[in-house]
Amino acid sequence: MGDRDPDRRARDLRRYETILGSLDDAVYAIRPDGTIVYVNERYAEMKGVDREQLLGTDIYDWVSEETAERARRERAAMREEGRKTGAIEYEFETENGDSFPAEMRFGRTDLDDREELGRVGVIRNVTERKRRERELERQNERLDEFASIVSHDLRNPLDVARGHLDLAREERDSEHLEAVGRAHDRMATLIDDLLTLAREGVDVESLEPVDLSAVAEECWAGVDTADATLRAETTQTVRADRSRLRQLLENLLRNAVSHGGSAVTVTLGDLDDGFYVEDDGPGIPEGERDGVFEAGHTTDPDGTGFGLAIVERVAEAHGWEVAVTASAEGGARFEFTGVDVE
Repeated sequence: MGDRDPDRRARDLRRYETILGSLDDAVYAIRPDGTIVYVNERYAEMKGVDREQLLGTDIYDWVSEETAERARRERAAMREEGRKTGAIEYEFETENGDSFPAEMRFGRTDLDDREELGRVGVIRNVTERKRRERELERQNERLDEFASIVSHDLRNPLDVARGHLDLAREERDSEHLEAVGRAHDRMATLIDDLLTLAREGVDVESLEPVDLSAVAEECWAGVDTADATLRAETTQTVRADRSRLRQLLENLLRNAVSHGGSAVTVTLGDLDDGFYVEDDGPGIPEGERDGVFEAGHTTDPDGTGFGLAIVERVAEAHGWEVAVTASAEGGARFEFTGVDVE
């Protein structure tokens, strides 16, 4: 077949140029020898020159040597790895000497039969993204600092208080001393939960196949369950960080026993793309369900209010969705979806 109708081709080109001209990202196209054959208006605006000044010039004339070398290395890696696309981050320099962080994605056009184009690329101003990344880094630094303070400045005096309590118990027995001991245990639990949220609740180390029923039984053995019953009705193997999944399940099991009573029955079952944990306790009123994952939220006078916040953080770290509803028996039901089920 011959070339398409020239008029139709011209209309198509105008249409494409209209689309590219409306983008907020800079777009360029170059010949195999590196000369620019097309840029959209956004590219010219970002550079601070007219489009005509760019056309026919070498693409590397408009970037620093460092950026040019970075692009060459990425192109070499593309050839070596057989990739058709590549990307680099660099400082986009304007004609008046200003600069801002940018991301450039580019690829071959595969028009070797005509050799009209060598590469096309898209350049995006990532100033806002970099700002958010820096803010996130600062937040993480503050969390680390907070965790260090909690670990050192709270644990040390708590250990001292426990030591004096042990000495006092050697001298006399008192229900008041027992109350102090329980308060110390609650403080230790609170510190552990705070550290989990600050240091561990948002990260997963590595994903591996985990037998959901087996890990639930392990968690159940480590929780004070009184006369409660666990029914592990799941047969699923999920990809998860095992230690984080244990944190999630342990907190759910403690929550069920704490609110459902010593004889509560907890069921772990399968969903099409995940799993659920439910109990036959009193449940969570519909008007309170939106707030149960907030840190510090609790209706248990002995609870820390961080257990379900940890559950949500661990789920989010895996990319799962978590929702709370009512079980068939009227108890609390937590559903996890978007789970990678083996």
